[in-house]
Amino acid sequence: MKVISNASVLIGLSSIGMLLLLRERFPEGILVPEAVWREVVDEGAERPGAREVSAANWIKVQKVKDKRMVGLLRAELDEGEAEAIALAHEVGADVVLLDERDARRAAMRMGRKVLGTVGILVWGKQTGKLVSLREQLDAMRSQGKFRISQRLYDRVLREAGE
Repeated sequence: MKVISNASVLIGLSSIGMLLLLRERFPEGILVPEAVWREVVDEGAERPGAREVSAANWIKVQKVKDKRMVGLLRAELDEGEAEAIALAHEVGADVVLLDERDARRAAMRMGRKVLGTVGILVWGKQTGKLVSLREQLDAMRSQGKFRISQRLYDRVLREAGE
């Protein structure tokens, strides 16, 4: 399975010590475009995720070839999101990991399956890898400063039986 990730998923899961959920969910590993690597590891050296991502040998960097597509996507998205979607298109990714609404919509318009940080946590709860989804979501909000709408928060907890 080919999986491409944007920065927010890597940073969000790292901020609560859950980056390894990605490896468990996608044991073949994940790809990140250069812009995402720069954002998380190089420019974000002192922030959550930098050390964890740089040390994860199952996260590989791949250069995006289609700069034209990146340029078109940049009209509405940031560089990392644009490169993640373009790379997903180039390699025929099965899943692209994105949180931001506009990026998710753009990826879905291009026929990509999208999964976000909350979806990874829900999977963790469903498979018994997490005891409490609420605890992880609350940690994301407080420690990770992750924005999640109250509507989504309530819905996923209800669906998870919490």
